[in-house]
Amino acid sequence: MATVENPGTGRKPAMNAGQIWNMSFGFLGIQIGFDLQNGNVSRIFQTLGAEVNELAILWIAAPMTGLLVQPIIGHLSDNTWGRFGRRRPYFLVGAILASLALFIMPNSPTLWMAAGMLWIMDASLNITMEPFRAFVGDNLPDRQRTKGYAMQSFFIGVGAVIAGALPWIMTNWMGLSNVAPEGEIPETVQWAFYIGGAALFAAVAWTVFKTKEYSPAQIAGFEAARNEALGIESDASDTVQRTSSQFNTGGLVWLVIGLLLAACVFAGRGDVRPEWLGELEIAQELYVLAGLIAAFGVIQLIAGMMRSSGSDENGFMEVVNDLFAMPKTMRQLAVVQFFSWFAMFSMWIYGTPAVAEFHFMSPDPTTQGYQDAADWWSLLGSVRNGIAAAAALGFIIIAAKMDRTRLHAANLAIGAAGFASMLMIRDPDLLWLPMVAVGVAWASIVSLPYAILAGSVPAKKMGIYMGIFNIFIVVPQLIAATLLGFLLTTFFDGEPIYAMAISAVSFALAAIATFFVTDGSSAALEERKEASAVA
Repeated sequence: MATVENPGTGRKPAMNAGQIWNMSFGFLGIQIGFDLQNGNVSRIFQTLGAEVNELAILWIAAPMTGLLVQPIIGHLSDNTWGRFGRRRPYFLVGAILASLALFIMPNSPTLWMAAGMLWIMDASLNITMEPFRAFVGDNLPDRQRTKGYAMQSFFIGVGAVIAGALPWIMTNWMGLSNVAPEGEIPETVQWAFYIGGAALFAAVAWTVFKTKEYSPAQIAGFEAARNEALGIESDASDTVQRTSSQFNTGGLVWLVIGLLLAACVFAGRGDVRPEWLGELEIAQELYVLAGLIAAFGVIQLIAGMMRSSGSDENGFMEVVNDLFAMPKTMRQLAVVQFFSWFAMFSMWIYGTPAVAEFHFMSPDPTTQGYQDAADWWSLLGSVRNGIAAAAALGFIIIAAKMDRTRLHAANLAIGAAGFASMLMIRDPDLLWLPMVAVGVAWASIVSLPYAILAGSVPAKKMGIYMGIFNIFIVVPQLIAATLLGFLLTTFFDGEPIYAMAISAVSFALAAIATFFVTDGSSAALEERKEASAVA
C-alpha cells in the first residue's frame, strides 16, 4: 500500500490497480462461500425433508445472524488496532470459521443440524465480509471508491460463477452422482462445499498477507485534510445524540405494534377466527415478524434507560444512536436496499423449487428431474454472476461519465424485466436470458450503493456505518423469510414461480426509490478544489 510521509496533513494517496486487486481479492472466496450457501441450502433442506412452504422460515437464520453480527463487528473493527491491523484480524478469523462450516454443512444428517450449520456459516461469513466493505472506504480516496467497490463486485461475480458451476461440474465432468438415498446429501454438493471452503480460506489469506492498513492517526489526518479541502466544519460529522425520551417514545410505539400484530396472528390461528378473515390462512411465521418489531422497540427502551442513567459510553449505545443519526444519503439508500435485497432473497429461497416445478415439471426433490433442475439453476447462477463480473468492470468506465444514481436505477429496471420474463419463458434452455438482466442488477447492487455511501459517512465510523447499512439488507431478508411463504400460499396457490414476480415488482420499486437518492460522494467537489488550488 502507498504510504504518506506526514499522516496529519495531505490527501489520501491513490492506489494502483494491483493494490486494489489485492485488497479486493478476498471477496472472491467470501462469495464462493455465500453462493454455495445461497444456491444449495434450499436443496439441502428439501433433501433432508423440508417442505416448500417451510423453506422461508428455515432460512431465517441467515439474515438474523447478519443483523446481529455486522454492526457489532463494524464497531469492534473501528476500534481495533494492533500488529495485524484494523480490519484484517476479522477477515482471517471469519474465514477460518466459515471454511470449517462449509466442510461440515453437506454432512448434516438431519434438518435441524443443517439449519444450525446455516446459522454458524452465515455468522462466520458476516464476520469476514463486513470489514471488507469498510476496508475499501478506509484505503481509497473518494475519487477511487467506485473503482474499489466495482472491483469487489467483479470478484463477487467471479466467485459466484465458480460456486454456481461446481455442482454441475461435479456431475457432468467428474461423473459424481447428483442423486443420493433419501435423507442424504448428493456427493456433488458435498465436494462443491469442500472445494469452496478451501478456496474461501486461500483467497482471504491472500488479502490479509498482501495488503496493509492505515493507522487510526493516518485515517484521522486524511479526514481532516479532506474536510478542510471541502470546507466542511471539523465537527460536522459528529453524531447527534438521541435523547432518552425519544428512545422511550419510539420504543413504546414499536413494542405496541409488535404486540398487536402478535395478538392478531394468535386470533387468526385460533379455533375461533374473526369472520372477516374468511378462508385466509395465517402463517405461524408471522409471529417472527411480530417478534422482530417488538424487539426493535425493546432495544430502544433499553437505550432510553441507559441514556437517562448516564450509562451510555458503550458499543451498544453507539450502534443504536448511530442508527438513528444516519446521514441523509444513507437513509435514502436504505429504501433502495430494502427493495433490492427483498427481491434477491426471494430468488435465493425459491429459485430452485420454482425452476424445478415451472420449467422442469418436477417438484419432487427425490426425483432425477428435480436434481437436474437444481443443477441447472446452479449453473444459471454462474451465468448471472459472470455477467455481474463483466458489468462491474463496465461500471468503472460508465460511472465516470454518468450520474451513479441514474445508472443504478437503470440497472435495477433491467433486473426487474429479467425477473418478469421468468414467468413468460417455459423452455429452461432459455433461462439464461433473464439471468443476464438479473446479473446486471446484481453487479450494481453490490457496488454502486456502497460507493455512494462511503463518501457520506465519517471515516472514523466507516465500519459501524457499513455494519448498520447491512441492517437494510437483513431486514428485507427477514421480512421475506416471514412473509413469502404466507404470500405464495395465500395468493398464488403455493406456486414458487410467483416469487419471481414478487422480485420483479420489488426491483421496480427500488429503481424508483433510487431517483430520490442524493449522491453523498464528494469526489467531484474534491477534484474541483484540487484543480482550483493548482490554478
